[in-house]
Amino acid sequence: MYFKNQKFFVAGISVSGESSARFLLERGADVYIYDDVITDKVSQVMEELSLIGARIVTADGCREAAYKCDILVLSPGIPIDTAIPVSFRKQGKLIIGESELAAMYLRATAVAVTGTNGKTTTVTMLDEIMRANNKKCVACGNNGNPIIKYVEDLSFNDFAVLEISSFQLETLSSLKPHIAVVTNITEDHLNRHYNMENYVYLKSKLVRMLREGDYAVLNYDDPVVRSFAKTTKGKVVFFSAQSKIEGAYLENGAIYFDGEKYLDVSDMTVGGVHNVYNALACVAVSAVLGLDKNFTSDAVKNFKGVSHRLEKVREVGGVTYIDDSKGTNIDAAIKAAQSMKTPTIILLGGKDKGEDYAPLFDGLARSPVIHAVIYGENRFKMLNAAIKAGYFGISLCSEFNAAVRLAQFIAKPGQCVLLSPASASFDGFSNFEERGDAFKELVAGIDESFVK
Repeated sequence: MYFKNQKFFVAGISVSGESSARFLLERGADVYIYDDVITDKVSQVMEELSLIGARIVTADGCREAAYKCDILVLSPGIPIDTAIPVSFRKQGKLIIGESELAAMYLRATAVAVTGTNGKTTTVTMLDEIMRANNKKCVACGNNGNPIIKYVEDLSFNDFAVLEISSFQLETLSSLKPHIAVVTNITEDHLNRHYNMENYVYLKSKLVRMLREGDYAVLNYDDPVVRSFAKTTKGKVVFFSAQSKIEGAYLENGAIYFDGEKYLDVSDMTVGGVHNVYNALACVAVSAVLGLDKNFTSDAVKNFKGVSHRLEKVREVGGVTYIDDSKGTNIDAAIKAAQSMKTPTIILLGGKDKGEDYAPLFDGLARSPVIHAVIYGENRFKMLNAAIKAGYFGISLCSEFNAAVRLAQFIAKPGQCVLLSPASASFDGFSNFEERGDAFKELVAGIDESFVK
């Protein structure tokens, strides 16, 4: 692609949009930038980009800019069926995302991870495994670290461990990972993808990009993911916590790969069945790459987790507060709840993603959760689902802050307060990180002298 002869329309000036615009401007492209939500931060970034040559587009100027520009670089947060991408599609013009732009120029060996849950943890764990094996590696993608920032710094001998979301997969076609990992598939983002068939199709896209010499590392225990083995040209390597298979598996409390023991689960710093699955996937990748078993095992055992994922915030007045703001769907919230060891008050709610909440309350009934404080935009939908499921240990709040305070007063010494909302954050926050930080700030402000 000859940048100096192309006009790019960058829609959505988030972290990925800003990085894409800078990448293109540095290479002499004519870049138009637009965002329909102008926060102080977005306004500042757009002004900075305009100083190095970007053209700021207003809402009234979108139609004209769409006709002038050759290529749309679409933020993953903007649905593919909204006005701007539809306009480009009608004109037969190219629509890509930041990850697709990066994939065109990525020289490093790519290990790409997708799935409903566990992506960020698996990517972070793999990054630590790579570094323990003295490999130059960058963890990037949907984890908030745009791929495009590193494409020219990584050589053929380096590694890029990529977190890939279903939103990114809508505009991704050039990525050819050497290893594609699929963690699991459960209901998520149905407000965006309309139905499970579309969502599953997008997730399978990553393994369908593989070539004959590449590898698909798949969760054998998830029937949908296991079926992806039929759709890929890559060599299939399974991982399982339920069956002794060819690949990575759990047996007698230890993780093995093809009969070779890597580590005892009891030696892992992080707990929970979900982290066993993450570790199994990482061991499978390590074995495929021929990395040192001991370095890999030590990295998995010493892994401390990621921020906002079952992260202990504080113990005050005998109550432990856990931040799992990253639990943005039903499956993640259930796994978090079922990993608790003591009676727990859970905070649920936020922006609805089109899911049926009945399975959430069925799952909570089989966990240490004794009470749910429901808040946010989708609180009444959740309340109705709870009542239909016969789950009556609930309280209702409209605001997040009030919900946290209520949970604080309900919890008794020896119990936990768990933020695992099973919902997106966009009813009151920019992202799950901001929601988690707000939770931490509220917990930090609890005066121990006033705790009952």
